[in-house]
Amino acid sequence: MKKQTLIPIKNIPIRLSQFLKLTNIVQDGLEAKLRIQGGEISVNEKRETRRGRKLFLTDIVRIEGIEFQVTQAEE
Repeated sequence: MKKQTLIPIKNIPIRLSQFLKLTNIVQDGLEAKLRIQGGEISVNEKRETRRGRKLFLTDIVRIEGIEFQVTQAEE
């Protein structure tokens, strides 16, 4: 069983590059761009190369063998 980290997001949908910065997976937008375009990120088990890919509730982002699931933040 894979371990998933739940990431609460207030404003859904959120762009993939914003999600990576929010979770501190990357340090800045440039690193997000390079890692996404380099094919290092998958969303729902599919390789994703679009920075603007919108993430919705229950989407799973995987990088370096670690999975993060988008959840709704409490208001």
